[in-house]
Amino acid sequence: MDHWENPIAHSIDINTPSIARMYDWYLGGTDNFPSDRKACRDLLEIAPSTCALARNNRLFLQRVVRVLALEYGVRQFIDFGCGLPTGNNVHQVAQSIDRSSRVVYADSDPIVLAHGRTLLDENDETCFVRADLTDADRIFDRPEVAGLIDRKAPVAALFVSGLHRIPDSHEPGCIVRRVTEKLASGSFVVICQLVSDSAATRQAATEFMRQTTDDNWGRVREKSEVQAYFDGLELLTPGLVEVSAWRPDSDVAPRQRTFEWEEYGGVARLP
Repeated sequence: MDHWENPIAHSIDINTPSIARMYDWYLGGTDNFPSDRKACRDLLEIAPSTCALARNNRLFLQRVVRVLALEYGVRQFIDFGCGLPTGNNVHQVAQSIDRSSRVVYADSDPIVLAHGRTLLDENDETCFVRADLTDADRIFDRPEVAGLIDRKAPVAALFVSGLHRIPDSHEPGCIVRRVTEKLASGSFVVICQLVSDSAATRQAATEFMRQTTDDNWGRVREKSEVQAYFDGLELLTPGLVEVSAWRPDSDVAPRQRTFEWEEYGGVARLP
């Protein structure tokens, strides 16, 4: 028996908030529990813009996948720290452009794994693996990933709203570099994470998430730290921005009315 198949249901703690389930609630989903909803409401007291932030982050992911597939011909995507499935997932966007597009989803949350595998049960061009972000580069050695991803061809590595979950001791920038070292020239890296210009907000939000959730949470960072993740990479226009400003489709996207914190990042190509 696969060591994480049946035990999944027994490893889900519904009394401790989960980041994946909190994100689901902010997006209007139903795969969450009272503990998650309470944590979401409490977080809104610290950062009232969080609902709009989460929705804009999801729209950013969808735009990025569409742009990379349409304009750059990318047909392989790896979504690190993907979270719970919701509307217009990566494979749905990519495969609407080319049905042969291949997508790997990776997450360590057992409830994400259970939902993800159910969603992808009949899609031969996708797979879902249980893997921690701190070991992101090691998923290339997994047989199901090696059988799906051609490492000689361009791949888009997606780190969307995940690196703030990585403690400094695991060096998020090093995680990104270890992954890029395994990608072919011409591949892409997509990164955004929570940042704030306010030291007080960075501290308050970081402490809240560390004390409340089931995750070994990292911290809200500064923009200069996110910029460092892209060292040695070629940023696509418009560079690093608050994610709703990255090639927006229109002016009707959800707007953050306040910016206690924001999702900040961009897309870069490996030379």
